Amino acid sequence: MKVSVIKNVLDANDRLAADNKALFDDKKVYVINLMSSPGAGKTTLVERTIVALQDQYKIGVIEGDIQDTCDADRVARLGIPVVQINTGGACHIDGNMVREALPTFDLAALDLLIVENVGNLVCPAEFKIGENEKVMILSTPEGSDKPAKYPLMFREAAVMIINKMDLMPYVDFNLEKAKKDALTINPKLKIFEVSCKTSGGLTGWIEWLSAQITTYKKS
Repeated sequence: MKVSVIKNVLDANDRLAADNKALFDDKKVYVINLMSSPGAGKTTLVERTIVALQDQYKIGVIEGDIQDTCDADRVARLGIPVVQINTGGACHIDGNMVREALPTFDLAALDLLIVENVGNLVCPAEFKIGENEKVMILSTPEGSDKPAKYPLMFREAAVMIINKMDLMPYVDFNLEKAKKDALTINPKLKIFEVSCKTSGGLTGWIEWLSAQITTYKKS
């Protein structure tokens, strides 16, 4: 019974996510679903990405948290339209939550929508929201064992951003093991090694995302 219920929930969400995707495609809005553990650096990456691309693209952000608006407040200071979704205890954002947030945006005026999911390495990977790609962050203080422990997240993501590379001298993180394990799970995974704090390595990520948006809007 439990397996059947879970399957029904996922199937219903997939239908809502497909509706979202059709809407995004109609308006030519490129959508990334940004996921990670709490504290890995999602909001800082969002801020760095906005600063790098806001002169080139119109950007909107959906912030997902169990409660509070601190991340949305940070993004709003950059002059970007942002909506906060408080899940009230749910460990992920789903297709319906995103759907309910969309009327706040003028989708016809957006090129990129960044959805910062709830900090969690399990549930967010299971729920589609209508995104073009899932992007996940692994921070060096978390340890290099996370691909082996949470394979679905790495299997579902198109991009893995290894953040907090500036802390490598101070943490026990086996970079090659993390990359090897992740690529064993998902050989197509694109990997960027960055420090959102110092902006080191972010050029590759920004160039990749810009190319994705441009190609998508021309399709």
